[in-house]
Amino acid sequence: MLRSLILLACIPLAAVAEEPPRQPPAQTATEALLRVQSSNQQASTKLQRQTASERDQSMFRWLETYKYPIPDHFRWVKISTENN
Repeated sequence: MLRSLILLACIPLAAVAEEPPRQPPAQTATEALLRVQSSNQQASTKLQRQTASERDQSMFRWLETYKYPIPDHFRWVKISTENN
């Protein structure tokens, strides 16, 4: 009898759900959008499909990217709006 009372008293403690880890607030809008995207909270419930012509266009654009060589070095140009 005493054993069953102890077991019944422990059941509510085992049923407590764990909270997800807290993340610090997003510093920028980009960080906020990336968090929403990775959490999958606002994913569309509607299945999104491509038509045959859309698939062909995207494949063509992807294949076109291989026509240009990748340079060994990129030239860095600093753009400033201070002198305008």
